[in-house]
Amino acid sequence: MTDTDITSGTMDGMGPKGTKIGLLRVLGPAHVWALGVGIVLVGEYMGWNFSVGKGGAYASLIACWFAGILYTCVAMIDSEVTSTVASAGGQYTQAKHIIGPLMAFNVGLYLVFAYTMLEAANAVTVGFLVQEVAGMTGHAEALNDDAFIVLAIVFLAWLNYRGVLATLTFSLVITAFAFVAILLLFVMTAPAVAPGLLQHGELMSGGASLPYGWIGIIAAMHFGLWYYLGIEGTTQAAEEVRSPARSLPFGTLAGIMTLIIAATLTWYVCAGLMPWEYLGQAGTPLFDAARLTGSTFLVVILGIGTLFATLASANGCINDASRAWFAMGRDKYLPGWFGAVHPVYRTPYRAIIFLVPIALLFALQLPLDQIITFSILSGLLGYTFMPINMILFRRKWPLDSIKRGYEHPMHPLPAITLLALCGVTYFAVFLGYGTQLIAMIAFYIVASLWFHFWRYRFVDRGAQFTMPWPKPRGY
Repeated sequence: MTDTDITSGTMDGMGPKGTKIGLLRVLGPAHVWALGVGIVLVGEYMGWNFSVGKGGAYASLIACWFAGILYTCVAMIDSEVTSTVASAGGQYTQAKHIIGPLMAFNVGLYLVFAYTMLEAANAVTVGFLVQEVAGMTGHAEALNDDAFIVLAIVFLAWLNYRGVLATLTFSLVITAFAFVAILLLFVMTAPAVAPGLLQHGELMSGGASLPYGWIGIIAAMHFGLWYYLGIEGTTQAAEEVRSPARSLPFGTLAGIMTLIIAATLTWYVCAGLMPWEYLGQAGTPLFDAARLTGSTFLVVILGIGTLFATLASANGCINDASRAWFAMGRDKYLPGWFGAVHPVYRTPYRAIIFLVPIALLFALQLPLDQIITFSILSGLLGYTFMPINMILFRRKWPLDSIKRGYEHPMHPLPAITLLALCGVTYFAVFLGYGTQLIAMIAFYIVASLWFHFWRYRFVDRGAQFTMPWPKPRGY
């Protein structure tokens, strides 16, 4: 895989004197890491703990590790395919080249809705955190959390509008701070530093170990995905990194390793400080853990860490959702108006602006657990596509037919493992949110029918395959 811009001929947007312009290749591996970890790290600060409510603390830990296996498979598969299909849109563009238009359209919608609803969940958390801090200082009644929800989304959309390098550099700094905050909490609550503070034995003894039995472990997989949901967003940077073959695999695989460490440390500290009944419904569990330590320093650090994690995640979500929407517009899967690139900032500015009111609608109208569930379901549908995509990719273009930036090992074991874990997670979601699961699948079926019978006529079929590859085997 060379570093040449193989997609520039398909980019929309007009520059000086009518020249075609595209997205800027300005990002490095650290920015890819910041994009992936930045989106996901908020899952350690809030949301993962709902898995405790589903099955208890032990069930949440098991779900954490099984979800870690699922996302490791996602990271390996994405690293191989995206370092080869180096174009905006990520899994959408992969589906377009490897499977076909209808699958690509659906995968594009999965991405946009997963990231937009995750962005909404982050904004809700920002509002909740502001209210918590205001309550600690006795000023809760004077603040309206809706105003902070709107402010967070609008500010980050403006930042994304202005340029990707500044956007992801901002994410890199605040994501690193949020990760270090988790490490500090772990170190300062460890038995060697604070003897007797963590009470795992007492809090998880007897019926508290697995309050709902083994079915609770399966149910916990629903919110277990929240530990890592969004790491696949690194693929959306494919068209804006300087060296896709190097930066994408390195940033993605380093990101999933970072997140598995952060998730395990988060569980360890929170499960040792809070009973599972409270932990399973807490709004900001890491911030609550810091307060329970009695350390003002940790309260301040974890409060800032929670704020930074939510902002980094929302920032990355705006970046990823807009790139998927932009790529679909550029390919005429959606109105071509969305495929424009800003002539100065070189960002998909129309896609960024269009998705702002949608994120606000979710954030202001739905409860947090439902927003998280809708985001998980959209992501889960995307993960189900990935094993099929990977198997077809290897079958159509074997290893010796095209150059890859990364070749993931043990194929097809990761694809089979990913598919099996997705099946378990569907069942887990159905146990608690069956109605939402059916409603979302029905929505995507209706959207597919709309695309097949109406929108596909506007697609330029001759311009769909843009990669310089040989014909697929068996063509």
